[in-house]
Amino acid sequence: MNMLKRAFAALCLALGLVALPAMAQQSQYTYSVDFTAVNNDQVTVSLTTPKVNQETIEFQIPKIVPGTYSISDFGRFLSNFKAMDAEGNALPVEKINTNRWQISNAQGLAKIMYTVDDTYDTELDNVIFEPAGTSLEEDVIVLNPFGFFGYLKGMKDMPFEVNITRPANFYGATALPFVKTTGNTDTYRAANYFDLADAPMLFNEPDTVSIEVGGAQVLISVYSPGNTLTAKEVLTDVEAILRAQEKYMGGQLPIDKYAFLIYLFQGPSLSGGYGALEHSYSSMYNLPEGNAEQLGQTIRDVAAHEFFHIITPLNIHSEEIGDFDFIDPKMSEHLWLYEGMTEYQAGHVQIKYELYDLEAFLGDIRSKINGAANYREDISFTEMSKGCLDEYENQYSNVYLKGALIGMCMDIMLRDLSNGEYGIQNLLRELGQKYGKDKSFKDSELFAEIEAMTYPEIGTFLREHVGGTKPLPIEELLGKAGIEFSESQTVRRPSLGIINTNLSLGKEQRIVVANTNGFKEFATNLGLQEGDTIITWGGLPFDLPNIQNTVESFRENTKEGKKVKVVVRRKDKKGKVVNKTLKAKAIYEENELANVLEPAENPTAAQLALRKAWLVPNE
Repeated sequence: MNMLKRAFAALCLALGLVALPAMAQQSQYTYSVDFTAVNNDQVTVSLTTPKVNQETIEFQIPKIVPGTYSISDFGRFLSNFKAMDAEGNALPVEKINTNRWQISNAQGLAKIMYTVDDTYDTELDNVIFEPAGTSLEEDVIVLNPFGFFGYLKGMKDMPFEVNITRPANFYGATALPFVKTTGNTDTYRAANYFDLADAPMLFNEPDTVSIEVGGAQVLISVYSPGNTLTAKEVLTDVEAILRAQEKYMGGQLPIDKYAFLIYLFQGPSLSGGYGALEHSYSSMYNLPEGNAEQLGQTIRDVAAHEFFHIITPLNIHSEEIGDFDFIDPKMSEHLWLYEGMTEYQAGHVQIKYELYDLEAFLGDIRSKINGAANYREDISFTEMSKGCLDEYENQYSNVYLKGALIGMCMDIMLRDLSNGEYGIQNLLRELGQKYGKDKSFKDSELFAEIEAMTYPEIGTFLREHVGGTKPLPIEELLGKAGIEFSESQTVRRPSLGIINTNLSLGKEQRIVVANTNGFKEFATNLGLQEGDTIITWGGLPFDLPNIQNTVESFRENTKEGKKVKVVVRRKDKKGKVVNKTLKAKAIYEENELANVLEPAENPTAAQLALRKAWLVPNE
């Protein structure tokens, strides 16, 4: 013990205090990984451990991570696991299961080493949701920390230092706090394992841009293997959304920095589970490669959703989220708040700040009503949330449908009850101030907390429609805002001439004509053939990320009898693959539409006032 420590111990004794050993043994995890030494999509990870004061200790790596709500078992991608003392002597290790290793003689533990295999290029089953995966390629490294780094059981609240040696021409884009660069080794720090796991990193030749939004520095970093998309183009697409969200959140964001990390891939998706994974200070995107025109609306919509996660669950979350168990997680009852409310806000902000028109906004609500009808109505949303990992796994996607409709209903109710002065924006802002990043609410108390902050009617709504199985009063509430609801309506609109069973997904997320069975007149007139890859329809891209927008545009903007051009890729008579333009006159057909929403022809003053309070800024 050095002189300062002896003096401290003496002072504690003189004051009648106990000098806790932990004070003298404060330490941290120090991780090191050299990405210039990747071999066969594998890399060695080295960990200098904090002091362990027990005979045995478990090393753990996540089975599941927040935001995915599916089991990933990242331990599958670890091999050659070794534990050593300070002299480099091996310590006994027993692998308990896929994600857990028990180390004996742990009081002497000083170092752990293992090999990590990436998930994008592996012989193992891929991670179901690819934005949660990892990649170790010559031109790009996708580092989701929970796929590389673990922790000692019971010690995940200690600080972490991460040293990344990268290729000299690479830049590491991340929201993780940066400490220093030594040569081509970057050092980062996290206060605990949750903060480390919550901060993905993207290493590649730099293509970045940053702007200030609501007092926060927002970074955009892009990896596009075919150079079809740049960070500046993404900024052009999302800046209007970010500025609208800045206003929506009161002009000041509850964070200091944020990172959009966008990884584009060529060819088919490994698992089909591409999209984006939210984090407290960043979002990780995995999308098929395309240009700004092809990916623009997709990125705008996804960015709008992911960015709102800085409210929930970052600043409003339950104990199950605040102290997340990466091995045996307990799910919160309130996915309606974390995902549903976030999805609602992503659309609400766009209508409120004129990035959507009313027709598009109502169309989005209609699609959510229709989608939610495909899920069970005999279980409460809170029950489904608690069981989303197992019993109700196939019901999870309803969080983006009924969950968003719950948010809409609450917003209209709050505006109605407060004479237009108070809505979801206000409620979430106050909840964020009440709790914040470091304070969790109790699952069972949230409804009562919200009722106390708002109105008894809101408490009744939550208990009956979210905690119970009573159907949402969508028609009644929309009616108060002058929106008429029709259970069904017959409309005449352009026919595509094809049905879902005529199509399949081919390479590069392109849509392929699988067969011509049941073709309608328009598809026959076009001359579509089995095996055709559809490139554009009416001049707009027809790949997976854009098909919905293209079909909607075709149906809304095509007049009967107008000549329509469809470009397909097919083999010619010599077997050469060529692009061929097909043409036919648009044919209208009658379609039965369910749950049609339209503004009332003669709304009352009260209806117009509520609609204005709901959909127009009142700053």
